[in-house]
Amino acid sequence: MRVSVVQMNPGHDKAANIAQAQRLLDGAIAADRPHLVSLPEMWTSLGGTRANKFEQAEELPLPGSNTPGGAAYEFLRGVARANRIHVHGGSIAERDGERLFNTTVMFDPEGSEIARYRKIHLFDIVTPDGAGYRESATFGAGDAVVTCTVGGVQVGCAICYDVRFPELFLALRRAGAELIFLPAAFTLQTGKDHWEVLIRARAIETQCWIAAPATWGRHLDGSGEPRHTYGHSLVCDPWGHVVAKVSDGPGWATARIDPALTARVRRDMPVLEHRVLEPRGPG
Repeated sequence: MRVSVVQMNPGHDKAANIAQAQRLLDGAIAADRPHLVSLPEMWTSLGGTRANKFEQAEELPLPGSNTPGGAAYEFLRGVARANRIHVHGGSIAERDGERLFNTTVMFDPEGSEIARYRKIHLFDIVTPDGAGYRESATFGAGDAVVTCTVGGVQVGCAICYDVRFPELFLALRRAGAELIFLPAAFTLQTGKDHWEVLIRARAIETQCWIAAPATWGRHLDGSGEPRHTYGHSLVCDPWGHVVAKVSDGPGWATARIDPALTARVRRDMPVLEHRVLEPRGPG
């Protein structure tokens, strides 16, 4: 199975972002003929004010209803149908009443939604350059571990800051995941030091492939201040090798997911069977 990760430089103009995604997806599909394409975190609207985020957000159809959704939802569904491929929609802002969620949707070649995941871990931190981020001021947190099957491969869902929490990735492996998607908008300050090393660690621990499409470049936050994301979208194999990567700027990279390699790594080093300590909650 060939997987393409698409790297974008989105802002808070949703229509322009959809047009950019269309150009990049068309290029990746024509050049590499992937079976599955993926987009970054919050590619529809990155930055802008809280009001802008609510304006650009979409109410998603009920799972399984196959009823029409918003512009981004229908765009993703249309790409899947037109090209007869699976589409991992990165993440978009989902409006649910008075709350927003940072949400992944996955479509099959018929354009039917087969997975929906709400980001569990919210990015409330101060980066080394002093910039503050408080995702929880706008978004609610999800609470479900989500997998689906694509071409006989079990696929798990995570988003950006989730990568710092290995217990989620262990839960995905226990749920049968062989490939985990990690769409991201990693900051430049944290990305240059932590992005690749964290992804490789999660791949090695879980013995899963990890596909990580990311945003790159400059955008403006709600107060008009410039923010920069790191990019360097990549695919990592279950041994922790980076097998495909995008450099600076918009683009894509494609890798072949090899279930035989996954099986061999897990057979020769059966870490899941060797595990004797499990994460525990309070009490």
